[in-house]
Amino acid sequence: MLTFNAQTCTTQPDQRLTGHRAGKAMLLAVLPLVAGVALANETKSTEGDMSQQERSIEQEMFGSLEDGREVALYTLTNAEGASFSVTPYGGTIVALKVPDAEGNVGDVVLGFNSLDDYRSPAYRQANPYFGALIGRYGNRIADGRFTLDGKTYRLPTNDGDNHLHGGDTGFDRRLWQAETVEDERGVGIILTLTSADGDQGYPGELQTRVRYTLSDDNALTIDYRATADAATPVNLTQHSYFNLDGVSGQEAQGHDILGHRLMIDADRFTPVDEGLIPTGEMRDVAGTPFDFREATAIGERIDSENTQLSRGQGYDHNFVLNADRSADGELTTAARVVAENSGRVMEVQTTEPGLQFYSGNFLDGSLTGKSGTSYGHRFGLALETQHFPDSPNQDGFPSTILKPGEVYESRTRYVFSTTSTHSSAD
Repeated sequence: MLTFNAQTCTTQPDQRLTGHRAGKAMLLAVLPLVAGVALANETKSTEGDMSQQERSIEQEMFGSLEDGREVALYTLTNAEGASFSVTPYGGTIVALKVPDAEGNVGDVVLGFNSLDDYRSPAYRQANPYFGALIGRYGNRIADGRFTLDGKTYRLPTNDGDNHLHGGDTGFDRRLWQAETVEDERGVGIILTLTSADGDQGYPGELQTRVRYTLSDDNALTIDYRATADAATPVNLTQHSYFNLDGVSGQEAQGHDILGHRLMIDADRFTPVDEGLIPTGEMRDVAGTPFDFREATAIGERIDSENTQLSRGQGYDHNFVLNADRSADGELTTAARVVAENSGRVMEVQTTEPGLQFYSGNFLDGSLTGKSGTSYGHRFGLALETQHFPDSPNQDGFPSTILKPGEVYESRTRYVFSTTSTHSSAD
């Protein structure tokens, strides 16, 4: 079930910065977070040894929209030298740089160097949602319709006959308001967006607030909060694609994610029909290629003869997480990924009941990302914490309906570490 909490999140923003107020001519606006400490230059987050340093926030110009609004890119660095870059356009995580087992910092998420790349015809046709915030509803709603309180609502069908990730103009294509924050939790950015009544066919005005926080233990925490003035489905998630061997430079050459070892704490998954809509069944993973209860290489069974794998052209399925979600706000481990080449480890913790594992099946090399890296077949994987797909039409699934007076709250943490047991990347 959804976690509802009447208490609001409290933050103390140190400075308000909005995407459309970004500096011009690629001006780099440096915002030191500790007085008297100079900001390290861009090389601090490239390959090299990690060292203790001061937290920092940088702002630069990332591009502009057709209506003239300028869009910023913020880079936030923790005291250990790890960093992430995010743009208010779509709330998109553009880069995430963390150390490997040798202490070298590398980027582990797929993305592009400019706003134009995210808005190009090639990108829109492929529609991979690299790094974006997804809303109002992450994943699919069958036939682009649902019935609520006796009324049927119709949504855009942007995935065959179905509605996907909020529609033609979902939250991934909106310019969010942004403000930076630094407190005891780490360095972060708060993004806010108002979705009007009737937006993409959804009822009610929805006020959404998302905070990204990078803590000094190399964990990226995502806090979601939303309220509505009418009952409406809400299922927010984050759509980053990860490759823990690195996505740029020499470390990216020839490394897809099939060798990554994945654990998902789920005894069941939700099988899908030909349109990737859940059938309503919660099927036992035992004896199937969907059993990741013990760490298993992603590529070990991905090409097995299996109807579900054929329908998704690989893994593109929701897993029913084992942990009891009845305790409000309690984080539990949903998944763990280990890349033996780099020694990087990512643990996914969440308050959500489901996890969509997507193995990058539709990446085909047509998109070229940062540092000229071609994003080929299964070059990245997504682990989207969520409620279940098509829940508004599935009585047996946890409810996603947010009602007036309730508060939608959800939290996910991607925790990065390393293991000493890894092979050479050359």
